[in-house]
Amino acid sequence: MSTVQEISPGATLAEKVEWLIRNLWPADAAPPRNNVEAAAAIARATGEDISSTTVWKLRTGRQENPQLKTLTALATFFGVPIGYFGFPGEARSIDEDLTLQALRRDVEQGVIRPEVLRALVDLSAEARWVVDEMILSAAAADRQRRNA
Repeated sequence: MSTVQEISPGATLAEKVEWLIRNLWPADAAPPRNNVEAAAAIARATGEDISSTTVWKLRTGRQENPQLKTLTALATFFGVPIGYFGFPGEARSIDEDLTLQALRRDVEQGVIRPEVLRALVDLSAEARWVVDEMILSAAAADRQRRNA
């Protein structure tokens, strides 16, 4: 299980697809170990023939303009509006809603303890700012470590 990472406002399609796979993979589907398993799960759930090569191209940014049926299958599988894949300005509010949805799921699954979120709400604005900076620094270090 992983903790939720926020998607940046100007995220590429590849970053959005990767975020969905890491953070909103349906609980009733086994997490994929590779693109073959991801494609098979999406195809099974949606009835749309999607190949592992397509999943790989989407995840790596080698396909920036997929067919509408591919985006529709992804939106259906992950339970997100098709607008999630749209322009950054249009997708921002959807990104925020999805982040909250993923956080709720992590709380329900015990990945994030509810008392931690309650304590965060109770902090003063100054203390919350310090925690915000620590979280952002930890997230940046984690991204850098994973990409190394």
